[in-house]
Amino acid sequence: MNAKPFTPTDEQVRIIGHDGPAFVAACPGSGKTRVLVERARQLLAARLSGRGIAFLSFTIAAVSELEDRLRRERLLRTPAFPHFIGTFDAFLWQVLIAPFGVPGCTTRPRLIPDKDQRHIQPYAAAQALPLECFDRSTGNAIPEMLARHGFKGKIKAHETAARNTRTRFLERGELDFADAREIALARLRDPASSSVLAGALGSRFQELVVDEAQDCNPVDLEIINWFRGARIPVKVICDPHQSIYGFRGGVTSELQAFAQTFADDERLPMTGNFRSSRHITKAIVALRAPGAQSVTDEALGEHRDEPTPVHVLSYPGNSVPAAVGAKFRELTEALQLDAGDCPVVAATRRSGANALGHPADNGVKDLSYRLAVAISDYHFSFELGGRKEALEDVHKIMLELEGHTGHKTYHQHVADAGLEPDSWRPRALELVQALRFDSARFATADAWQDHARGLLAPLLSAGGQSINQRLRRNADLAKALSSAPPSGHSARTIHSVKGMEFPAVCVVMSPRTAKGILDFLSASGSTSDNEEARKIYVGASRAQRLLAFAVPKSQASRLMGLLQATGSTISLTIL
Repeated sequence: MNAKPFTPTDEQVRIIGHDGPAFVAACPGSGKTRVLVERARQLLAARLSGRGIAFLSFTIAAVSELEDRLRRERLLRTPAFPHFIGTFDAFLWQVLIAPFGVPGCTTRPRLIPDKDQRHIQPYAAAQALPLECFDRSTGNAIPEMLARHGFKGKIKAHETAARNTRTRFLERGELDFADAREIALARLRDPASSSVLAGALGSRFQELVVDEAQDCNPVDLEIINWFRGARIPVKVICDPHQSIYGFRGGVTSELQAFAQTFADDERLPMTGNFRSSRHITKAIVALRAPGAQSVTDEALGEHRDEPTPVHVLSYPGNSVPAAVGAKFRELTEALQLDAGDCPVVAATRRSGANALGHPADNGVKDLSYRLAVAISDYHFSFELGGRKEALEDVHKIMLELEGHTGHKTYHQHVADAGLEPDSWRPRALELVQALRFDSARFATADAWQDHARGLLAPLLSAGGQSINQRLRRNADLAKALSSAPPSGHSARTIHSVKGMEFPAVCVVMSPRTAKGILDFLSASGSTSDNEEARKIYVGASRAQRLLAFAVPKSQASRLMGLLQATGSTISLTIL
């Protein structure tokens, strides 16, 4: 099938042809990916001095979509050099860390992304705490993190151990993404290295494009600004209303201030929603901060005249019931949509899992329960990211039984052992298939556990605990096991669907956060900030034809009022 010809709007034409730096504010569904492809086509047609283009984003999903489009248009070859397309983290590692190493360390740098999960236990009787509980710079304990882990008592010995642990990590060249940013920024701030890097990177790249820039933190903005100072044209593309990375220092007001550093003719809008129906386009405006609800983007795409209303599913109780998923399935079937293409999204996987009746990790550390959750997660995941995470969880359990991890984090052991995915994934895949829970194969949870014990017993080292001791009986095991349907809706986090689009989306608002979100959205003139509200905005703006909100009964009428005020047609269902 031939793709529809691309007829850019006047705003898109301006961005595609704009040379030099630019700050592009783009609404959801504004056609960013198509514009980036056309910008690449224009730059590559000119073939200026053989230099490449760097396309950066903050999620693998967004990068994968753009890379797929560029390859389909035959604009990106293999190998891609001198171009670069990848995450911001990968770019920093490849151009600013890997070639130069870690200052004062002769060992090749290694990425240990879960370093902050390394447990600190200064003596045998002490409570173990993850490294994330201690400030990176000072090593001092972070009070709110101690409270989260229920720590009481003297903390000085833990702080000393945390400082020593971080020092040992750096001496071994073991970095996480935050370490990499600090080292990269230090190199760019140093006048001697900065001058050399400016020349080298300027010779390689004719333009640098940073998509989803609302996910930047202040360090990222400083790094981007360095490229501007090095006279490498930078395109910054973002929607400030979609900033949902506060946990890693994400910016909101800082991004707006950064935009003001661009000249008037370098600040370019990209409006018009080519993704969603008119009802959805209007409804998502109500999910922006109160001061930004006055402007509605126009629905311009093929689904603009879709008559389906926005659905509000009002649920009772203090947790999200499986009735939400059942109703969403009914709505998607009425439109003859494939359930596998229509996710239930929520701020946490647990809320989405509850809505679909999926088993969810309840925090139990029991190895049997963890194995059951990982197996169920794999078979309930209909996207690559969810299955990858589930396979890693299974691999972690396999390593624990083999006695390999000890005091190391999972990724630290993988790096130390030089394990490549091809060396362990086949075994993990074989295990998850053999342990798929099916009532035709396993009459009870105990029968499933007996089979799991038989499969995993060969992993145990001699002289240790028996497999029955490691995989103990658990009364809650049946809750973690479920028969996965051959097809159906997937439960996904809102973070995992950024930059994507789907025919239908059900956005789950949990009882814990719904009231605070609606308090914020209803407060006209409010200057406060609410990242939970922005998450709902991100999730809802993924929908093309059908958008449903699952909301606690106590907040359903408030949400209805907000959505109807935008002129969107809303349908209420009481579950």
